[in-house]
Amino acid sequence: MAESVQLPDLAVRPAAAEVSDAPRHSAIVRVTHWITAVSAFALLISGIAILLAHPRFYWGETGGASGSRVGPSLFDLPLPFVLNTPIRGPGRYLHFFSAWICVLTGLFYLLYGFFSAHFRSNLLPAKKDLSWRLISDHLRLRRSPAEDAHSYNVVQRLSYLVVIFVLFPLLIWTGLGMSPAVTSVFPWLATTFGGQQSARTIHFFLTIAVVAFVLVHLFMVYRAGFLGRVWTMITGRTPR
Repeated sequence: MAESVQLPDLAVRPAAAEVSDAPRHSAIVRVTHWITAVSAFALLISGIAILLAHPRFYWGETGGASGSRVGPSLFDLPLPFVLNTPIRGPGRYLHFFSAWICVLTGLFYLLYGFFSAHFRSNLLPAKKDLSWRLISDHLRLRRSPAEDAHSYNVVQRLSYLVVIFVLFPLLIWTGLGMSPAVTSVFPWLATTFGGQQSARTIHFFLTIAVVAFVLVHLFMVYRAGFLGRVWTMITGRTPR
């Protein structure tokens, strides 16, 4: 009788160990996450440097600091004009360099996500989770962070899908639409939005949306246990 009781216990323990040792994030997800995080931070800093050179926004093709392109601004930010700052030129170079790193990393992540079924398995929410009550519970922080230790909840999945397939593509599109060299070959990149200045204005609001997402993301990571979640994104393992 003693042996018959112990055998199931011996059979269950290895299975439990296998589940707890399974990677929370694949190596590709972790590497692309950190590359995107660093390049996005560089984009934000360099973008602020570029913004300080002309903190006014326009609509259409009009707008600028001087010359025939001057037109009424759509709105002005309460920031000083810093036209002669030494970080303006390097800021543009850093912005373009970081943008291409972010784009290439994103393309690699997209290919991986589609061919490995990462999007379908980890980001696409199940139909049973698409209920207002469940979404409302997560938005009101009524769910314990421990419930999401091994998978994303429905709000996280929807948020990531919006950022990956809506915000990032529009940021890239409007960013290219501001480049005279690119729009000289592909003018529709700017004319679709009504002009280069329109693309710049939309780009600004998209950036605010992404920054807001990152701040909420960091808050949720802090709420779930900052060091533990960072460790998981570095090693792929969930701390026991």
